[in-house]
Amino acid sequence: MKPAILLSCAILALAACQEDSTAALPEPVTMTKDAVGHFCQMEMLEHPGPKAQVFLDGLPYPLFFSQVRDAIAYDRMPEQSHMIAVIYVSDMGWSGATWEDPGADNWIRASAAYYVAGSDRVGGMETPELVPFATSEAARDFITRHGGEMRRLDAISDDMVLAPVEFESDIGMDDDGDFEDRLRALATGQEG
Repeated sequence: MKPAILLSCAILALAACQEDSTAALPEPVTMTKDAVGHFCQMEMLEHPGPKAQVFLDGLPYPLFFSQVRDAIAYDRMPEQSHMIAVIYVSDMGWSGATWEDPGADNWIRASAAYYVAGSDRVGGMETPELVPFATSEAARDFITRHGGEMRRLDAISDDMVLAPVEFESDIGMDDDGDFEDRLRALATGQEG
């Protein structure tokens, strides 16, 4: 009978630890005019589209991201100094959310969101965006209006968040050739 009691105690202790780790996750914070994007260091409220906040283990305040795509990219980069505790994203299906004003308190966990990838909407930094929703119905409604496809977080490929973005103004430009021409002109004193 003692082994059964020990096993029961171990299972209860493990369950308590799992509950405590979930309960210990920091709550999302209200996005204010003081919030700046981690990568761009620009005021978050100046950019349209959904936002994200990333809490790192041991740090009391989140890193804000001007685009959801950037927060997911950050999560997948190996260079972080701390483990990520939790990521929150704007629920764009929230009744007050608009593209220009995605809301300051309508955060959902990134792992629970339904994302629309490949829509005709670009994020706050004018690059392709992953648009998050709390429900699949809201995501489908967005797809009807703006195109794209619905994905869960684990179905978002690294290429979707880490690949370089080519802007229309970049098409046909050979930056390396132009750079080399400018260097040659500077070296020969033929600046123009």
